[in-house]
Amino acid sequence: VHGDLRKWGGSLRLSLPRVPLRNDPISGLRMAAARRSLVQYVVLRGDLLREPFSWPLGASVAQACHAALAVVHAYYEHRDTADYLAQDGSMRTVVLEAPDECALNTLAERLQQNGIDHKVWIEQPENIATCIALRPYQKEHVHHHLKNFKLLK
Repeated sequence: VHGDLRKWGGSLRLSLPRVPLRNDPISGLRMAAARRSLVQYVVLRGDLLREPFSWPLGASVAQACHAALAVVHAYYEHRDTADYLAQDGSMRTVVLEAPDECALNTLAERLQQNGIDHKVWIEQPENIATCIALRPYQKEHVHHHLKNFKLLK
């Protein structure tokens, strides 16, 4: 194995070049996924961060994490999900903002009507929809359903 050993911040780190092997199925999956430009979209309610809700940033991020993990779990056997997960550190996730619960619910209905696999995260015990996560898709397949939502800031 060829690589260099570096001391960084008091700990040792081994840095090995990533060279895909011809018969390595994982490397093959990574390359196939990259070619297919898979992306996971997460749409979080922005109003939860502002008055009158004023949720802490960490609580909102947790909602997005819950939804993203739940949809990956639900569609774990889907080829796009497997390819996306095989990308290792190259997974692409886009986090968008829905202005309020009504917009989030309208998006959920539209996704359902168009057969787009997704998960609406319902926070308990409040029983309110906080986030939608789509399973990984080719961007071209789902982007038009999400084009009216802006990046979360």
